[in-house]
Amino acid sequence: MRAVRLHGIRDLRVEEVAEPLPPGPGEVTLRVTAAGICGSDLHNYATGAWISRAPSVAGHEFAGVVTALGEGVARVALGDSVAVDSRVICGTCDNCREGLTQICENLGFLGEVIDGGFAEYVTIPARNVVNATGIAPRHLAMAEPLAVAIHAVNRLNPPAGAGVLVTGAGAIGALSALVLAQRGHKVGVNDRHQARAARTAQAVGGAVAGLEAPGVRYAVDATGSPEVIAALAQNLCGGGAIALVGIGSRDLTFNPALLVEREIALIGCHAFGGELAEAVALLPQLAPALDRLIDAEIPLAEVPAAYARHLAGEVIGAKTIILPGAGA
Repeated sequence: MRAVRLHGIRDLRVEEVAEPLPPGPGEVTLRVTAAGICGSDLHNYATGAWISRAPSVAGHEFAGVVTALGEGVARVALGDSVAVDSRVICGTCDNCREGLTQICENLGFLGEVIDGGFAEYVTIPARNVVNATGIAPRHLAMAEPLAVAIHAVNRLNPPAGAGVLVTGAGAIGALSALVLAQRGHKVGVNDRHQARAARTAQAVGGAVAGLEAPGVRYAVDATGSPEVIAALAQNLCGGGAIALVGIGSRDLTFNPALLVEREIALIGCHAFGGELAEAVALLPQLAPALDRLIDAEIPLAEVPAAYARHLAGEVIGAKTIILPGAGA
């Protein structure tokens, strides 16, 4: 079968590989119907930050159809369409036992610790699938990042009707803006690429906004940029909060007295907890906006070129969707 495997830093290859092994107890095999390129995929490719095994089939945002069931699997049936939970958790650490699976002490992700979804078929733990029959694959592949966005908005918990500034209009920023708008918030979208900010703002019914944020107390940062976060801490109205969901690579540099004196809370938001089922349930309602956020739909053979476009800043839409069944 065809698969896209990460061999090392900036070494991504489209290859012919053996199909995955049949599912063992508690596992399922999926025919992958759609997958999405995530910013963390690009970060891992560019920096090797989370390479724990190589080569590894990349991709943690994907959907599929169940083609084989391992012993003891009853939550799905052959032929079911499913969304995929990207997290590989231990289930036994203190955080898992307390329901904080998004910060499992042994947390890993599909596409890193085990093979992911940039392939025609994949075998994964059955606990990582959610039945979602009747939803278009291109939307179902966005359930995982939508769950991340829901988790960030839930963590921010802005008051009803409050304005919220979203910085960074990539997938997580755009989907966070969409969730906020769906919940009745007035949304401002900021991105260094004006066209990308405008596209997201139009898709969610928001407006392009600067970092000055007049009258706004709440923000979701999906950039991870120390400069952007510092500007938000300085410019938001006092008494608010910033949900940090972007992956940054540099330390924050501002004096924390700024947060104390202005009572600005910084809230870390990592992956998602129990929000995947909520995300799946929202997909049909959000479908028109999701289509406006999709930049392109591509076959597996075009994935390396798509990575290059993303890293060069040439992608305006929020999400590139991979269709493994499409022709080379």
